[in-house]
Amino acid sequence: MTSPSRTIKVSDIELVRINPSHAHVLAALHQDGFDSPWTAQAFVDLLSQETVTGWIAGKSEPVGFILIQTAAEESEILTLAVASSHRRCGIARKLVAQALSESRDASVAIFHLEVAEVNTAAIALYQGAGFAPSGRRPNYYSKTGEAVDAILMTKSLCP
Repeated sequence: MTSPSRTIKVSDIELVRINPSHAHVLAALHQDGFDSPWTAQAFVDLLSQETVTGWIAGKSEPVGFILIQTAAEESEILTLAVASSHRRCGIARKLVAQALSESRDASVAIFHLEVAEVNTAAIALYQGAGFAPSGRRPNYYSKTGEAVDAILMTKSLCP
């Protein structure tokens, strides 16, 4: 069997701005990646807020997405998910780059996120994008019934 990283060219994956009609696809992708997935209604509610935006990777076959919230001069990654069959192909990196680029264009000064301390792949992704640890939230996540700390990470978008 060929691995997805050999069959998918991330440069060929189109990013489309998310809208509420994507809610069921977002919920399915989120369920594939999280122990406590968000519902389609949760995505509809989030996307009804003017401060929330995002992009879905793959127009005909959605394989990942990122949602961010922007207020004043700060943005935050609310969630990022990539289908398990398409991980380690560069899709998450492309989504993060898109969020950072559009935030810079919108004069955002600082970008935040939180990530489970056990999610070493995501931590490496964010560090590779220039995020640095800035704090910790003890027992923030529940992974398979165990409490896990969240690592807070930030990135300045100012030149």
